[in-house]
Amino acid sequence: MHNTQTLYHFKNYLFFILLAGIIILLALFLTGSSDNPEETAKPRSAVLAMTATVPVPESVNFCDREISLKRLDMRERYDREINAFTYFHSTTLMYIKKANRFFPIIEPILKKNGIPDDFKYLCVIESNLDTRAYSPAKAAGLWQFMESTGKQYGLEIREGVDERYHIEKATEAACRYLMNSYSRYGDWINVAASYNAGLGRISSELEKQYVESAFDLLLTQETSRYVFRMMAIKEIFKNPQKYGFILKKEDLYPLVPVDYVEVSSDVSDWAAFAKMYGLNYMQLKEFNVWLRDTKLTMPRGESKIYRIAIPKKDDLYYDKHHIQVYDKNWVVD
Repeated sequence: MHNTQTLYHFKNYLFFILLAGIIILLALFLTGSSDNPEETAKPRSAVLAMTATVPVPESVNFCDREISLKRLDMRERYDREINAFTYFHSTTLMYIKKANRFFPIIEPILKKNGIPDDFKYLCVIESNLDTRAYSPAKAAGLWQFMESTGKQYGLEIREGVDERYHIEKATEAACRYLMNSYSRYGDWINVAASYNAGLGRISSELEKQYVESAFDLLLTQETSRYVFRMMAIKEIFKNPQKYGFILKKEDLYPLVPVDYVEVSSDVSDWAAFAKMYGLNYMQLKEFNVWLRDTKLTMPRGESKIYRIAIPKKDDLYYDKHHIQVYDKNWVVD
């Protein structure tokens, strides 16, 4: 019995030795070998680059204000977000691609309303620049308005129509909210935080915690991270290549020009309407996400005109020669 056990253990020992040898040989095969030390070093350096932490600067600029990151908690909060966006590769790449389509619409509206340009990054982190974004809390559109807040700031929200999904009108409404918030705080940091937590919450916490800046407040994790996420994604947008995001002109999503058709009466079938203009139902809805039904019924007792965006059919096909780069910093030659 003892000899049998010894033989059994010896066989197991040999098996594991052989298995270890196979694993080592396989690893050498996969990593490759070369007589040239530089070639051998290339894949290793690539792996090391994937695990390198992103340097944190002493300060960043946000809304024309220099924000020091020397305080320990400020540095670490920024560190978390700049690393998260840097290594959240596919999502951050999509932000830049989509921004080429939406920033040309959003930026002029912010400027016209006296809102700092950096608030376009609030839109990025709110909705991922997804025109159909709808949160579990029932916030909708690029600017993630709740229904009550959207109505408060002038958006039409009813059966068949939801202007929270209307890029231009929702951006105008967001500007009204932001300017109203600024009139209360006189500080764009507090304004940004209030967009996430609400005016009442930020005002109450500033008073209870005896501080003047949202940076100094103990808040929920989501709100505490909010402004740092804006600052971090701004930094990546300023110089994507520095953080490993390499895009060419043809990778960006183009802004598609549209004409407008005015509608002042009921539309019984948007699919039939689309066909009149050489589009299908999906294409019509893609450019008019705020139309929320298969038909349109005009509100009773009101005279309204709705402008329906109609893209030219030729512009619905990819042509890299027609892509305009909105920000040259986003692409490499």
